[in-house]
This record gives sequence, structure tokens and C-alpha cells, in this order.
Amino acid sequence: MTGLAIRDLTAGIGTSQIIRGLDLEVPYGEIHALMGPNGSGKSTLCHVLTGHPRFEARGTVSLNGNDLLGLDVDERARRGVLQAFQYPTEIPGVKLQDLLVEAGEERGIPPEEMTERIERLAPVFSMEPFLERAVNDELSGGEKKRSELFQLAVLQPRVALLDEIDSGLDIDAVRQVAEAVKSMRAPDVAVLMITHYSRILRYVIPDRIHVMVRGRIVESGGPELADRLEAEGYEAWRE
Repeated sequence: MTGLAIRDLTAGIGTSQIIRGLDLEVPYGEIHALMGPNGSGKSTLCHVLTGHPRFEARGTVSLNGNDLLGLDVDERARRGVLQAFQYPTEIPGVKLQDLLVEAGEERGIPPEEMTERIERLAPVFSMEPFLERAVNDELSGGEKKRSELFQLAVLQPRVALLDEIDSGLDIDAVRQVAEAVKSMRAPDVAVLMITHYSRILRYVIPDRIHVMVRGRIVESGGPELADRLEAEGYEAWRE
């Protein structure tokens, strides 16, 4: 069943076009990896999908067949399009548990239900020690990335956009984050994981890998495509 469907998407800032006629589908129940060199438009795609007002977009982006491009950021979030950020922000003075309960209320989820989800999922992501601490305050890189994934899991996304969730992590943290990503796989969730490197794909085996160069998907394949990228780099696709 198709969750996220993108057709002929173009996007940019002013006269600068970054995404050029991109087509992509991520069905529910699957994890897809989006790989590509710096400047290929991967993070821009995340911003466009979540509705960042800086970017102008044309084409079709739909969830369950319903248009997303015409919706504001908050409405897309209410429909379940959520992003884990490459550089998570610290929010001094705001406890993680309080943030999640309030975010749930914005989506119409009662505090009692959010509290139950938090208590059930905190052990899965090893987040129990951080619930009463300020969001991302004095956390390591791996802890911040785990916190991002925990927040997404509690909010139960329909589309989870993971923007370079493995960047800047040591090998132990990559393994921990990979386990957190795998725990998000569900029949009603479509996961798009953006990464530069194939190392996290040793632990998270995606259903599909897509290579993005200069704003387009230039090749798609199974998990074996990661081995080819590891051996050859992106030069063949740049050419």
C-alpha cells in the first residue's frame, strides 16, 4: 500500500532550483534509504515534504492519495508527516516529557494516552533518564539522535523522515540508532532515511535504496546497491 507518493517534484529558493523532476514512492511498512553526495538536494527534499516556507515547490506530493503541498507545516504534522533532524535543537527549560504531552494535545491525543506511550516506548529507546530533563540539554550526539527517534515513535508518524540520523556518530552510537530505526518499522508507517554513508545500512537493511544526484533520483535498487556505492562512490552517477 502506497504511503508517500511524489511525482515530478521541482523545488527551490527563488530562481535557484534544487529539486528537478523527482519521482519517489515509499509504501507503508517499508524503510527506504535516500543516498547521494553533498548538495544533491536530500535535506531540501525533507524541508519541502514538511512544508518549510522558504522553499517553493511544484508537482505532486500525496499521502494516502491526499495532497500535501497545499497544506501548512502544522497540518502536515497532524496528518503524520514528521521529521527527525540532522542537528537536533536544545530547548532549555522544557522537559522532554512535557514537550511530548503538549505535542500530543496539538494532534488531539489525550495526555493520558501520551503518558502511556511515553512509558511504554522509553525503555525501547533507552530514554528513561532523559524524560525529566530539558530537551537535548547536554546530551551526546547519539543520545540526541535517539531522542529524535523516540519523539517520532511516541507521536506515531505515518511518514517518518530521518535526515542524516547517523551523521557525526561513533560506531557504537550508529548501532544504537540503527536499532531505534528498526523499531519504527510498522505496517502503517513509511520511513525515508537520508544518509551519506552505507555504514548504518549494515545494521538497518532497507527495502529500497535510491540514489539522488543534482535533484533527481538517478537509480533505485535493493540493499545490494549500498555495496556498489561503497565500492564506486558517486562519480559514476555524477557523470
